[in-house]
Amino acid sequence: MSESFFYAVLFLLLATIRLATPLIYAALGGLFSERSGVINIALEGLMLAGAFTAAVATYELHNPYLGLLSGMAAGAVVAFVYAVAVIRFQADQVVAGMAINFLMIGLPALISGAVYDSSGSTPQIDKAEQLPNYFNNLSIASLLVFILVPVVWYVLYKTPFGLRLRAVGENPEAADAAGVSVIRFRYIAVIISGVLAAAGGAYLSTGQSSLFTRNMTAGRGFIALAALILSKWRPIPALLACLFFGFTEAITNAIQGAPWAKMPSGEDIPVQFIAIIPYVLTIIVLAGFIGLSRAPKALGIPYRKES
Repeated sequence: MSESFFYAVLFLLLATIRLATPLIYAALGGLFSERSGVINIALEGLMLAGAFTAAVATYELHNPYLGLLSGMAAGAVVAFVYAVAVIRFQADQVVAGMAINFLMIGLPALISGAVYDSSGSTPQIDKAEQLPNYFNNLSIASLLVFILVPVVWYVLYKTPFGLRLRAVGENPEAADAAGVSVIRFRYIAVIISGVLAAAGGAYLSTGQSSLFTRNMTAGRGFIALAALILSKWRPIPALLACLFFGFTEAITNAIQGAPWAKMPSGEDIPVQFIAIIPYVLTIIVLAGFIGLSRAPKALGIPYRKES
């Protein structure tokens, strides 16, 4: 009994890490953007860009690492487009971000339909060409993201770049007066955001799965944003928040099809009710903690340099 319990706990732990991996990449990406003062509602679209491009590149080039790099490059390009809209032309950041999300829901389906005659998904990637797994099916992407978290913490809090980035997000006028280019730092931060969020999407299509399916991120970009708010825009608490949301999804998957998951009438609980558990918990957590979070003071405020 104790041995079966141990394996059940281990299985749940590993599932939590696998499911939290794309959230952690996206949350770390959003952290750079929002610390610089730019709201990044577009995380969902950036993840989709990375997932689609990585799946196509891996299938065509037969190399998961080239697929991952291609996905990250696609995220950088889409993030640059978003940055131009909200920094250069000072578009509303929420509206522009949602526009990117809607674009990346439809564009991959259009391209996939034209190239592969299937708008619902890309072709299946051979198992040998997916991102390699190590200890008990943990992808290399899952292992790397746990190294990335302390690296991000060090960059943000122990380097001149991180100090200037945080200054740009807190008081851009003072940063500008000190000789820091607010515009340049915001461009860099948004592009880094795109690269990291796209890495999370690439993991979904080439590590956790073996193809791209339409809207396969299923709201993970928004959950990553919720993790940022819950963590008060700090990397290590963001990791813990993402692990919490990954745990809720792992629990949800474990409940589906379980023999004890029955309604009082004896019928199985509808899958739809079980599937919404992570999203309901996200709303509950946000409702309880959003008032306690203090966002960067210049978050969402376009910077207009005085002439």
